[in-house]
Amino acid sequence: MHLGSTGTHSGRARCRREARPGTGEQAKQHALVHLRQAILHGDMAPAQRLVENELAEQFGVTRASVRAALIELESEGLVERIRNRGSRVRVVTVEEAVAITECRMVLEGLCAAKAAVEASEDQLDQLTDLGTAMSTAVAGGEPLVYSRLNHELHDRIREFSGQQVAVGLLERLNGQLVRHRFQLALRPGRPQQSLSEHLAMIDSIRVRDPQAAEAAVRTHLAGVIDALRQ
Repeated sequence: MHLGSTGTHSGRARCRREARPGTGEQAKQHALVHLRQAILHGDMAPAQRLVENELAEQFGVTRASVRAALIELESEGLVERIRNRGSRVRVVTVEEAVAITECRMVLEGLCAAKAAVEASEDQLDQLTDLGTAMSTAVAGGEPLVYSRLNHELHDRIREFSGQQVAVGLLERLNGQLVRHRFQLALRPGRPQQSLSEHLAMIDSIRVRDPQAAEAAVRTHLAGVIDALRQ
């Protein structure tokens, strides 16, 4: 997008500086947000090298700001720093993905049970609408749409639970599973297999049965583990 005729060179430069802070905590946060987003959206592939100088130039920040952002992403499990070789997007093995999903079973089961008790009627309607949209995506052969809706459903259940400690832990865990999530979404027959599991989760929450909601989540994630191991 080009600025109109009233925009001066100094005005454009000022906008760039404001949008891309060069130093300090704000610069680190700027680099952190964009790096995390790129990894979580799959724009940066597992094992891809993360060159500090290149990233600093790309984000308009200092190399120190990029390094600080990478250190934080390492603590989140998204980046690994290799001695004398710099940083790269962390590769999560199938074994690690299974272990992470086993942890998700406990935390997401808790969130589903809480949501069955705490969700408002409007929130329950939102879950029903997501279930309908997921069914439509499967019927229409749209696996990537289904994957996005799947992710949104889990997000909403966590949100509606009000269990902020579990939500924070799950955000850190789920970020490490991006590559595996995309792979499962594109596996032939996988959306059809998981749809009934997601609808069972929604139905259990809708009838406000916390035990059934927790059991439905555990059944679904046990299916995810089976799929990961195939």
